[in-house]
Amino acid sequence: MKRNFLITLFLAALLPFGQQKPVVYIIGDSTVRNTNSPQCGWGQMLHEFVDSTKIGISNQAMAGRSTRTFVKEKRWEKVVNSLHPGDFLLMQFGHNEGSKPDTSKAGYRGVLRGTGEDSVQLTWPDGSIETVHSYGWYLRKFIREAKAKGATPIVCSMIPRNQWNYSVKGDTTSKQLVKRAGNDFGKWAMEVAQAEQVDFIDLNTISADKYDEIGPDAVKKYFPGDHTHTNEEGARVNAASVASGIRLLKKSGLQQYLK
Repeated sequence: MKRNFLITLFLAALLPFGQQKPVVYIIGDSTVRNTNSPQCGWGQMLHEFVDSTKIGISNQAMAGRSTRTFVKEKRWEKVVNSLHPGDFLLMQFGHNEGSKPDTSKAGYRGVLRGTGEDSVQLTWPDGSIETVHSYGWYLRKFIREAKAKGATPIVCSMIPRNQWNYSVKGDTTSKQLVKRAGNDFGKWAMEVAQAEQVDFIDLNTISADKYDEIGPDAVKKYFPGDHTHTNEEGARVNAASVASGIRLLKKSGLQQYLK
């Protein structure tokens, strides 16, 4: 009887592991997760587009963070230690990376521009040394360490801000078009994904196309406080863009978990 009891305990321990759902972990900034209502990030609305009976969502994004500070504050360490084979990792950074990296308050989040292997060393007032890398370096770190855990990383370009340019054809001024990130952070995110041979969602372009279609007056309703942070309605629009991007992926297999 004791032997049967031990066998039952052993099988019971195995059963939840065998039936464990995969999890899609999300890392990013306040445009992905924002608890400052009415602001809302797209990661908080992604559950409306996935089948929760088949996959879980763990939104680990944090407001105010860049790729650099997500690592520096050991938030990435927490996420990577949680990853299991079969999980997914969605990453979207770029809004907080733009300042020159230094030890000032303004430079605390900044990274080196581009995707290179160059770095700078900073000496903080307490004497500690920090090595700061490029935007692409940090994305590669996330990708490679997620792969090492058996998870599938997917890179997203950052959502567009509520900022507009006029599109001019000849001497005639046509409609306004939203500013895009195709010459900097969006471009660099795509380049890293291609080099690392992982899927890329051009979230910036997908949502920008939507914004262009409905125009600045309608889009303004998505941004109640500033030009960067959406409300729930805007977050839902961007979450739908993420889902649209997932449907176009060729490698990850995440498509099967969409509604």
